[in-house]
Amino acid sequence: MHELSVTENILEIALRHANNNGGKRIKNLYLVIGQLSTIVDESVQFYWDIISKETIAEGARLHFNRIPAEMLCLDCNQRYNPPAGQLACPSCGGAHVQVTAGDEFQLEAIDIET
Repeated sequence: MHELSVTENILEIALRHANNNGGKRIKNLYLVIGQLSTIVDESVQFYWDIISKETIAEGARLHFNRIPAEMLCLDCNQRYNPPAGQLACPSCGGAHVQVTAGDEFQLEAIDIET
C-alpha cells in the first residue's frame, strides 16, 4: 500500500517540475527501480491512473527501468548478482555483504509539453 504515497510524491514532483517550466502537459515519466526495492510497478501504474486524473499528468506514460541487484562480499571482495532469495556470497558463502546496486528508487526524467 505504500505505493500510493510514493505515487502521490511522483505526481507532486512532476506537477511542480511542469509548472516551474511552463509545462502544459506531462507526457512521460522515467522511473528507476532497483530489484531489491519493494515497489511494485503495477501498483504504481494503478495508482497513477487514478490520482493523475484531471491534472496535466493525466495520460502520461510511466516507464519502469528495473536495476538488477548487485552485492559486494566484504569478506572476499567478490561482486555478484544474487539469485532471488539468496544473498550469501557464491564464492565464499559469506553473509557479510553490502548492496552496491538494486535498492534504487528515483524519478530519472520527465517529458513535458510546453
